[in-house]
Amino acid sequence: MSKHMNIPELFRQREALLALMVVALVLLVGLRSPVFVSAASLSNLLTDSTLLVMLALTQMLVIVTRGIDLSVASNLALAGMVAAMLAAANPGLPLAFVMLAAAATGLALGLVNGYLIGYLALPPIVVTLGTMSVYRGLVFVISGGAWVSAHHMPANFVAFPLQRLLGLPHLVWIALAAVLVMAFVARHTRFGRDLYAIGNAPQCAAYIGIPTARRLLWTYGLSGMVAGLCGYLWVARYAVAYTEIAYGFEFTVIAACVIGGASIAGGVGSVLGTLFGALFLSVIGNALPVLQVSPFWQSALTGTVILVAVLLNARGNRQRSRQILPLHQSELPAARSAA
Repeated sequence: MSKHMNIPELFRQREALLALMVVALVLLVGLRSPVFVSAASLSNLLTDSTLLVMLALTQMLVIVTRGIDLSVASNLALAGMVAAMLAAANPGLPLAFVMLAAAATGLALGLVNGYLIGYLALPPIVVTLGTMSVYRGLVFVISGGAWVSAHHMPANFVAFPLQRLLGLPHLVWIALAAVLVMAFVARHTRFGRDLYAIGNAPQCAAYIGIPTARRLLWTYGLSGMVAGLCGYLWVARYAVAYTEIAYGFEFTVIAACVIGGASIAGGVGSVLGTLFGALFLSVIGNALPVLQVSPFWQSALTGTVILVAVLLNARGNRQRSRQILPLHQSELPAARSAA
C-alpha cells in the first residue's frame, strides 16, 4: 500500500467501506425510527455486539489458516452451562474463579479441535462439525436438560457483564481489550504472522520451519478459550443457561468474518474488517425488529449480504498477485523482457 494513498484509494478499502455502511445504515434506520439513534439504543447496540465481535476475532484467525470452527457456539453453550452450574452450586465462589473455569473449559474443548486438525491432519470442517454435535450433546448431559435460571445464580454472577466502569459496561471493555489484543497478535507477533503464512502457502510454511501443527493447536485453543469466556458472559448477560443457548450462532460468527473480508481460501483477514463486519450484522439484527421486519426477511437479508461479500472476496482473490517479493524499479525491464 502506498504511503501517500489518496482519498479514493482509501475508500476502496474494505474496512473503510464497511465503516461507512455501518454509519449509513444506522442513520437510515434513524430517519425511519428516531428512537434507534437515541443514546440508550446505541448503547444497547454496542453492548449487544460485543460477544459477536469477540467470537468473530478468533474465528478470523482460524479462517486465515484455511480452517473453520463450527463448534464455537456449542463450546460457548457448554462452558456457559458449566459456569452457571458451578456458580449455582457454590454461591460463595469468587467470580474470577467462575470466569476462569468457563475460559478453561472452552480452552480444553478448543485444544481437542486443534489436536485433531493440527496433529492428525483431519479436515477442519469435518472435525468441528463433529465436535459441534458432541459439545451440544454434553450440555444436555451435564444439565440433565434442566435450565439454570436467574434465581439460581448469585447476584454478582448476573450483574457483572452490565456493570459500568467509566460509563461503559464491562462487556464493552472486555470486547475492546479483545480487539486490541487480537490486533497485536495478528500484526506484531510471530504467531500471527505464521498463521497468515500457513493460510497462504501451507507447504511453503512447513518448508521454512513454521510449526504448523502447534500453531493450529493453539489457534483453535484460543478460539475455544474466547468462546468459553463468552459462555459465561452470555449466560450472565441473559441470566439463563439452557441446552439450546446460542444455537446456530456459529454461522453468524462466520458471516461476520466473511463480510469483514476474511477469505475462506485462507491467508486473508483483518481485525478491523472483522470488527466492522460484526458491527454491521449487529446493526441489521437490531434494526430490523425496530422496523417491524419479519425474522425470515432478516435471515434472507443476512444471507444476501454474505453472498455479496463472498463474491467480492473471490474477485479480490483473483486480482491478488502470486508474487511474494516486489520487484525493484531496476528489475522491471529485465522482468518484462524475460516475460
